[in-house]
This record gives sequence, structure tokens and C-alpha cells, in this order.
Amino acid sequence: MSDSILKNKSSDPKQGVYFIGTTPPKQDTDIELVSGIADKLLSRLDEIDYDGLIVYDIQDETSRIDKPRPFPFKYTHDSRLYSKLLHDKCNKPVITYKSVSQRDSADFSTWLNDAWHQFSVRDIVLVGSPSAEGEIKLSLNDAYGVLKEHNLDFHLGGVTIAERHINKGDEHIRLNNKVVRGCEFFISQAVYNAQATIDLLTRYASQCKKDGVKPKRIVLTFSPCGSEKTLEFIEWLGISVPEATKLRILESENPLKESLLINRNNFEQILQACLPLDIPFGLNIESLTNRKEEIDAAILLFKLLKATLDLKLAESQL
Repeated sequence: MSDSILKNKSSDPKQGVYFIGTTPPKQDTDIELVSGIADKLLSRLDEIDYDGLIVYDIQDETSRIDKPRPFPFKYTHDSRLYSKLLHDKCNKPVITYKSVSQRDSADFSTWLNDAWHQFSVRDIVLVGSPSAEGEIKLSLNDAYGVLKEHNLDFHLGGVTIAERHINKGDEHIRLNNKVVRGCEFFISQAVYNAQATIDLLTRYASQCKKDGVKPKRIVLTFSPCGSEKTLEFIEWLGISVPEATKLRILESENPLKESLLINRNNFEQILQACLPLDIPFGLNIESLTNRKEEIDAAILLFKLLKATLDLKLAESQL
């Protein structure tokens, strides 16, 4: 595997790209069991048509927020190991996240080398520190610099956070700065606030037009929410949930179903407003918990939203 399959696939703005997001099993999970967990995930995905997987690198984000984490933090297996396992089993591309702040540039350099040669990683997303607090051994900008020194042709992506745009109004500038550093696509954090995402994407497209460049692909992430505890976790992660949305979920007889309808409606609003801006779109569906009903709901949400994007893209070519 010499280069990224996704790089070729995602170059056509008229095509959607479709992902399932997942996290590696907890670090204390026996390696044979890890393989079984991967098999179970992939068997669930047999019924859907997806382009690849995204494997997150979970960080301890307690420095970002004073509130206790609704689900206790536990370290997971190496994201590269789980990516390789999934790739070998399903033969689809896997985007591997890497949190860069905990180790210095020499360590990160070794990580990149091993990722490429030992774990066949080709598609990566680098993530900076969750907050300015605590010890940061390597900034995101410095990590991009280390990556540039390597003669390895990673397909590089970045994270985009609409909530940051609500607060600071400069996320579009961050995106363009990351493009200059080599990012070729962006993955959002889970969307529950359609307007915040529309504001960010409209501003980004406007800036690209001004600069005479084409917008990069934006992969929008959506996630089901079936309980008050999951909603609490969503908000703990820094995801903006409008009050009306919260009430609709919590007061519904079937919160999980309600969250799927909300996600679809949010996605339709975003596409309606932003497809005319010539931004190439992708879709990523994740379950934020290990609850079986939320994992099953994520598969259904994938079907709903993929059908939505495919239809809107077809209509835009009329």
C-alpha cells in the first residue's frame, strides 16, 4: 500500500465520501479480544456501503472542563494498531487520529515512521491539545513541521469545530492555515447545532472565494443520542446542543429515534445552505457510547444520512 486510496477517491467534489467512526478498545483488553471486537464491528457494517473507517485517539480532556466526565476516562489501545487490524480485515481505508501534545518532536517523528512502515497508515488526522492548560510537549503547528520533514506521503486531515467559531469567529482562518500546513480534508466534531455549522462553512467558503482557492472536503460527523447520560456526555465534549434540541430529545417517548430525526433535519438544513457553496462534503457516523441500542442506531443514522447526501448531490447536478 504505497499511497492513500482516499486521496484519489475524495478528489471529486460531486461525490460524497462516507465513514464510520470508532475508538480502539480499552488498553487492558486482551489482544485476541481486540481482534474479536473488530470482527463484531465489521459484521455490523456488512449491510451498509461505506468508504472507510475513522479510528480516534482518545485523550484525557479533564484539563478542558471543570465538570466531571460522565463516563470515566480509560486509555485505549494504540490507534495505529487498531487501524491496521481493521484495514487488514475489511480492506478499506482507515483514517487514524493522532493526539500530538503528550510527546516531543523526536517521539512524534518515530510515531510517524512506525505508522507508515509497521502499521501501513496512510491517512491521518493530527489533533492538538484539548486546552492551553497542562503540559504541551508538542504544539499542533510544530507537529505539522515534523511531518513535513518526513519523506512520507501521508494524506493529512484536520479537525474543525463549529463551536470554536461561535466563540472566536476565526475557525475559517484556522482551516486555511491548516491547508497551508498540508491538510487536504477536515472532519468535524459531532454536529448538534446546524446553524453554528452553517455559519462556519459559509464563512469558510467566502474566505476561499476571496483567496481564489477551492474549499477542501468537509466530513460532517453525526451521532445518535438515546439518553440523558449520553446527552450530558455530548455537552461535556464541548458539542453545542440548542435548548430546543435538548428538550425534544429528553421529553420524547423515544429519545433515540428523536435524535435520529433531529440529526437528519440538521444535515438537510446544512446541505440546503451549503451545497451551493461548492464545498465537497463527506459524512462520518459515530456512536459516543458502547450501548448496543446507540450503536445499532448509528447504523440506521448512516443509512438515512448517506441517502440524504446522495440525493442532494444528484439533485445539484440537474
